[in-house]
Amino acid sequence: MLIRVLSGSLTGLSGDLVHVEVDILRGLPGYHIVGLAGTAIREAQLRIQSAMRNSGVEYPPRKIAVNLAPAGTRKEGTHFDLPIALGITAASGSVCLGSWADTAFFGELSFDGRLLGIRGALPLVLGAREKGIRRVVVPAANAEEVSLVDDITIHPCGSLRQVLDVISGRLPAPQRNNAVRPHAVQRSAGLDFGDVAGQDAAKRAFVIAASGAHGMLMVGSPGCGKSMMAARMTSILPPLSRQEQMEVTKIYSVAGLLGEDLPWIEQRPFRSPHHSITRQALLGGGAVPRPGEFSLAHYGVLFLDELGEFGQDLLDSLRQPLEEDKVTIVRSGGAVTFPGKVILIAASNPCRCGHLGDPLKACTCTPQELRRYRSRLSGPFMERIDLHLTIPRVAYGKEKTGMTSEEMRSLVMRARQAQEVRFCGTEILFNSQIPAAALNGYCRMETDAERFLQEAGTKLGLSMRTFHKTLRVARTIADIDGKETVGTAQIAEALQYRPKEEESVY
Repeated sequence: MLIRVLSGSLTGLSGDLVHVEVDILRGLPGYHIVGLAGTAIREAQLRIQSAMRNSGVEYPPRKIAVNLAPAGTRKEGTHFDLPIALGITAASGSVCLGSWADTAFFGELSFDGRLLGIRGALPLVLGAREKGIRRVVVPAANAEEVSLVDDITIHPCGSLRQVLDVISGRLPAPQRNNAVRPHAVQRSAGLDFGDVAGQDAAKRAFVIAASGAHGMLMVGSPGCGKSMMAARMTSILPPLSRQEQMEVTKIYSVAGLLGEDLPWIEQRPFRSPHHSITRQALLGGGAVPRPGEFSLAHYGVLFLDELGEFGQDLLDSLRQPLEEDKVTIVRSGGAVTFPGKVILIAASNPCRCGHLGDPLKACTCTPQELRRYRSRLSGPFMERIDLHLTIPRVAYGKEKTGMTSEEMRSLVMRARQAQEVRFCGTEILFNSQIPAAALNGYCRMETDAERFLQEAGTKLGLSMRTFHKTLRVARTIADIDGKETVGTAQIAEALQYRPKEEESVY
């Protein structure tokens, strides 16, 4: 008897509906699966056979054929265990799906019949809902994660035996209500900019970077506080909206980083990969593409410490993702896109020994070492960073003064509210994303400010890219200051953040 059970497959962050067709045929006993099934699916026979027998269900000693439709798309994942097992059980006459025929099933089986948590549960359930499915059965371990999805009934189960008893009516169907969460509050593990001694100019730059989503590079001697301040960046960012939570949680779900202790993402991500990271781990990839650190920092902060230690090819590979806010991975089976709207924060020593320009310690690097160290960072990559600032050494015993994270966040919120009004009805979110063609419309300057910027551009030899970047940063500074138009003071401050030849690391 032919049985169809609904399930789904993942393509990047998208879930597609899959019909699991099971038929018991005449012929020698065997298990045959078609429909471009991945290795984990082809290996499912032993898991399914053992789970059925340990759940009190006979595994039929017959020729079992399984088709995953549509057959032309590749399927991966262990979540097909449950629908295949249900199909075999129903095809052998041990259970009747009946009213559950329009339900999508997801779950990995252990040998003893328990349902284990799966990777990508949230996008799978979202994909099922988009295809009109209104009821899903998922492992109990994924119940909290998928409760983010509205307009769908969720039945979390702990074992194959429980699923069969629910379908046959011997047990009531467990149900997980859709989550209604209080408004999130952004935290940063108790870290506060009030803990940072001095560095008022750097704190101002962090406010600008957080307000307009501008990338920032800090250059300074070891121990001046670069990493300490970067770790506090998320403490001044606004909390994630519900839509942003959904997008970030989908990425972490596909990456397999969620669990019962972390069912969804509530805080803005802060990712700090080591400089030995590979391109695949940074941008994503693999035979079955998964998101990398760049996408895991979506709507958050990507911090690259010791920037000069990263490979030049690796950094140059970030240029296009930083411009497009996404990573596209092309494989023989098609292209997969992972989003990456990140704020890039980078830190670097001025030289190999770290003491170039330090008033207390002399630099011991030779000219060749300086040239080699600076050549690791290409000019095109550095031009993708909006704010360049030098972090001075802080004197020992200096009091912790200046703005706290709460005070800085209030400035960021005011600037972001101004941008929300300005870009309403467009795809632009932040000042850093304003297209060059739209700068005149969104960044209206006072007459004196326009003349000042033109004179500065001529005198300093600014490229058109740097000219536009300065104007975007000035627009953000004006939003922080509560100004409708960009004035001379905002232009002058923005020009201070351009890379200076004597301070740059390239």
